[in-house]
Amino acid sequence: MNRLFYRYVSVGIVNTLIHWAVFAIIRHEFTNNQAICNFIGFSSAVTFSFFANAKFTFRSESTIARYVLFVGFMGIMSIVFGLISDSLNIQGLYTLISFSLFSLVCGFLYSKYIVFKEARE
Repeated sequence: MNRLFYRYVSVGIVNTLIHWAVFAIIRHEFTNNQAICNFIGFSSAVTFSFFANAKFTFRSESTIARYVLFVGFMGIMSIVFGLISDSLNIQGLYTLISFSLFSLVCGFLYSKYIVFKEARE
């Protein structure tokens, strides 16, 4: 489990950099709406994350069904975080930090036990 989680964290670091960079660009150039910024940042990063984790972390086949399961779950979390942040007037940086930490833990558990459930360490 530890090795699997460390591999997931390694992919997560790159995923986070992609997410944060896209969030910042969209927010700076197009809109202050955090729900939109977070969702677009997420969308850019989640595709990378899915394929990288399928190959390097879980060593499993990338299928459309798995992609939809992963993206759907993570997308709902992304939208909810953005909406909550907007409604509470939370600064963008805090939205990114809290979403990154929450999605790391929830995403790993969901990936391990649902999306790639047959994967072994």
